This record gives sequence, structure tokens and C-alpha cells, in this order.
Amino acid sequence: MNKQKIALLTDSCADIPASLIRRYHIFVVPLKLRFADGEYADGVDITPDEVYRRLPHEIPKTTLPDGATVEAAFARIREKGYARVLAVCLSGGLSGTCNLVRLIGEQAAGLETVVLDSRSGSLGIGMSVVQAARWIEAGWTWDELLRAMPVLLHDTKVFFCVDTLEYLQKGGRIGKIAAVAGTLLQIKPIITFTPEGELVSAAKIRGRKAAMEKMVQMAAALVPRNIPFNLAVAHGGAPEELKTIRALAQASLPDHLSCMEGEIDCTLGAYVGPHLLGVGVQMLPEALRAAGKEN
Repeated sequence: MNKQKIALLTDSCADIPASLIRRYHIFVVPLKLRFADGEYADGVDITPDEVYRRLPHEIPKTTLPDGATVEAAFARIREKGYARVLAVCLSGGLSGTCNLVRLIGEQAAGLETVVLDSRSGSLGIGMSVVQAARWIEAGWTWDELLRAMPVLLHDTKVFFCVDTLEYLQKGGRIGKIAAVAGTLLQIKPIITFTPEGELVSAAKIRGRKAAMEKMVQMAAALVPRNIPFNLAVAHGGAPEELKTIRALAQASLPDHLSCMEGEIDCTLGAYVGPHLLGVGVQMLPEALRAAGKEN
């Protein structure tokens, strides 16, 4: 436990490598996926690869973590001696998880809790939680952290390249005609989050390789010269292509402070299907300035 007694809490849609979850003692509450044969906890008793194997036959319903699981997470935090909890959760534009954690956190006796809506998902949550962990490790105070984190979340941007429109169509997120036309033309959408935290199409590129290159270009265009920033890449059932997207991203953004690699969670994988690739960038100057740490 860190000297400031600050615990970090997030949900299973934060695609943080297991090694970093262990290193920084991050608490994670799983969302749920409901198939015909039962309910599964994201990342606990079902893996993304298992979800991808099932998708051609059945698209699961995704649901919030159950209240008892969230209550148990706060209980574990308190038992381990923490005094404060900073929670960063999946976008409220996609899920009620953030509100659920906030409501339960308000009732958690003996803990000062602040819950932030990431207005993002996957790498967007993961990068932010890991950066908060680094700052806590560096000795930042609670007040410094609370001033910096909303700014950091605003300055964290992620893009995803979807391999097929089939699952977006089956999930009711695009029309059947658009999905068929896009498939015939080999259209590979690039999606991102709006400022309100909803998924939106940022570009439609013909061909997988061109879409990967465009996604990296769009991320790189957001990073001003000569500033500190973090980089992240992720895949959903495409480990070999992760190497390609990482090489492209690192070549375009060679001055990153860190490059986190993640695997897309079960929940997002159920929305968009297999072979998803992601790139995230996180600009640090404004967050450092907000905390009074710019020097």
C-alpha cells in the first residue's frame, strides 16, 4: 500500500495488462456477459478468445457489475488499510457502471471516494489508471491527483480499427444495408469516442493495412511536438497484427514516455467482434500544470 493510502479502482473494460494490475495493486470489478447458457464475469470466468469463438453463434448481452461485487471491492480496499479510493470507469455514454460505482462508493464507510467517468473505454481507461498509479508511486498528494485526473482523461484519445461490420450490425449499432455494402467494399471503420463518451465513426478506410496506417496517423496528429506523452496499443484476437500496429505507432511517435500493450476486454469484443486493433495517446502537459507539477 502506498503512503498516501490511495486505492485505484476500475472495471474490466480498462484493458490493463495483468502485470501492471499486480504491480500497482489496482482493484477491478468485472462487467457481465449473458449467454444462453449463463452469465459470465468479464475476464474472470470467460476470456476474449472464448467470446470470439461464440460470437458467430450468439451475441451476448452485456450488463453492469452486480452490486455485491462492487461492495466487495470496497470492502477489500478498506480491509487492506486504504483511506481513499479513486475510481475511473467505463464511459457513462455506454454503461451505467460509473453511476453504480459512485452510488456504492458514497455508502462505503471509512473511505473517501471519488469516481470519475472516463468518457472512454479500453485503452482510454487503462492508460489513465496506470498514469494515476505512477503519480501515486511518485508521492503525489490526493489533492494533486484530483486536480490532474479530469484533465488527463480529457487529453487521452483512443482509436480502434474494426475488421468487420457484422457485429456492429447484429448489435443494432449500424443498419444491415450499410453493413453489407461495407463488407463488399472491404471498408474498415475507425471508431473513437465523442467528448460525451459515445462511440462514433472517425473514418472509413478501404483495406485493413490502409486502415491501420490511417488510425496511427490520426493518433499522431493529436500530439504536439516536444511534449511528454504516453502511447498505448491493443488487440482483440490479433496478436500478430499487434506487432504491426505497435511498430507503426512507435515509428510515428518515437518520443513517447511509455508504451502500454493491452488486450481488448470481453465487453468491447462482444460489441465489435474479433481482430480489433487500438491505438491510444495521452498528452501530459495540461494535467501536470493542473497539479502544479509542470516543472
